[in-house]
Amino acid sequence: MAKLKNKPADTSTEEKIKEAARKVFLKKGYAATRTRDIAEESGINLALLNYYFRSKEKLFQLVMSEKVQKLFGTITPILNNADTTLEKKIELIAASYALMLTEYPELPLFVLSEMKNHPDQMAANAGLGKILQQSVFIQQIKERRPDINPLQFFINILGIIIFPFIIKPVLKASGSLSNQAFSNLVEERKKMIPKWAKAMLKVT
Repeated sequence: MAKLKNKPADTSTEEKIKEAARKVFLKKGYAATRTRDIAEESGINLALLNYYFRSKEKLFQLVMSEKVQKLFGTITPILNNADTTLEKKIELIAASYALMLTEYPELPLFVLSEMKNHPDQMAANAGLGKILQQSVFIQQIKERRPDINPLQFFINILGIIIFPFIIKPVLKASGSLSNQAFSNLVEERKKMIPKWAKAMLKVT
């Protein structure tokens, strides 16, 4: 089939399909999603979806790449800034993630779910190996605390930043936390996380 000539219409249709795929994949995950579900969500027929994107896998790879880059790409410039201290980096990471995850609260659960199901693809999309091995952040940790594995510190920081957004649905469902209370909690943690990090870096 020849490519459609109307470029703006093509772009609009492709974006409509991608947006529908994002919604459906976030809601159902990869395994439970059918291409028909995406077609219905986007308001187009299945044949047209298959014309633009030949498979569910191709669409999923596109969505996953965007989501992983959003989650991990946010901190890469911070980690590699040689002009900021380790403490300042942690402060910036906490603030950046708080802002991003407030805007995209479904992101951590989706990424964690797909990490379990597609770890190789996730690692490739995120570029975590390069981040962990070559970043200024990791070198600064090694210099500050040569007695600990910098990966331990990195995991701890990500955990205390991201976990509240993972547990938020449970807290809301139990009636333990309103949206405003959660926002207040996040703002409070932005100030507390650098203090906790400083304590972890302190030589005992």
